[in-house]
Amino acid sequence: MRAAMLLIAGLSTACASTGAVPQPFPVPERSGAPGDVPRSASTAPMRGFDGYDLVGTALSLRGVPYRNGGSDPTGFDCSGFTQYVFGQHGVALPRGVREQFRAGMAIRQEEVRAGDLIFFSIDGAGASHVGIVVGGDEFVHAPSSTGVVRVERMGSSYWAPRFVGARRVS
Repeated sequence: MRAAMLLIAGLSTACASTGAVPQPFPVPERSGAPGDVPRSASTAPMRGFDGYDLVGTALSLRGVPYRNGGSDPTGFDCSGFTQYVFGQHGVALPRGVREQFRAGMAIRQEEVRAGDLIFFSIDGAGASHVGIVVGGDEFVHAPSSTGVVRVERMGSSYWAPRFVGARRVS
């Protein structure tokens, strides 16, 4: 440990005095085999988009009417809405709720963050409704009950007992 600290101190002094471009630090340890992933690298998947930008796109569509089978701003159903929003950020999602429920990586409800997909069972047969996490306890979706894209609370008395899972898609 002490040797590493001395090395760091020496390298940082050298960079400052010589004008050399410093190397990335810390350098992840490798097992040595070609193609191995660094051991200190995060195992969390990297997103190809910013979750907050994606949520901004979703929120800009509030008020768009519900349309069964709809997948564009003239009208959305729930999975058409999520497919459209993700598509605007270069991420291809399958069309149906059940297929979207298998996309990406499953995450626990307490791990959700802006841009994650959240799934509910509204007909008792597994995932049958999908929305996009806004942040905190809120999600945006295209419900048929009121007829427009809107924001609701995941913890509401209606949605909380119907939660069936969440997915992180990159």
